[in-house]
Amino acid sequence: MAGVVHEAEDKSLVEKIKADSAKAARELVEVAKLKKGQIVVVGCSTSETLGKQVGSWSVPEVGQAIFDGLNSVFEPLGIYIAAQCCEHLNRAIIIEREAAPLSEEVNVVPQPKAGGSFATAAYGSFKDPVALEEIKADAGMDIGGTLIGMHLKKVAVPVRLEQNHIGEAAVLYARVRPKFIGGERAHYNDNLK
Repeated sequence: MAGVVHEAEDKSLVEKIKADSAKAARELVEVAKLKKGQIVVVGCSTSETLGKQVGSWSVPEVGQAIFDGLNSVFEPLGIYIAAQCCEHLNRAIIIEREAAPLSEEVNVVPQPKAGGSFATAAYGSFKDPVALEEIKADAGMDIGGTLIGMHLKKVAVPVRLEQNHIGEAAVLYARVRPKFIGGERAHYNDNLK
């Protein structure tokens, strides 16, 4: 980003991205009815956020702004962020150790060009970060087409929110619900739909 636009414009853009991220988190909490202890998987392309092709323009300041915006909403509510790394790390997850205490840890430290700027920001911001190969999250945010579906519980349900872009990147959201089982005689709990 440095050298691309004027420094004052950089700061203004980064602050807008942070504010948009916080708004997106608030909307997702409400629509997905997220509760303390639940996990939101977030895939994020800072390249797409800045209007570039995914994987071509990793910008640590933008990754940090998105993380800070999301975390300003999720952390006070006790909701965990699972930061999805890029394809170079096989879409591994960076999360607070306490959120997944029984999971099998893998050894990797994300970097802007191998893991992505968002996952790097998460790793540097968490109190006790751990890398995992996979997780089954309760909701998700896909910022810029990063393909988070492999890390969502079944059954993923797409949700539409007003905050459908962060920067230039389109954002897709999902919540999950339990599978419906049984047949025509089965009754369901409407609170779980």
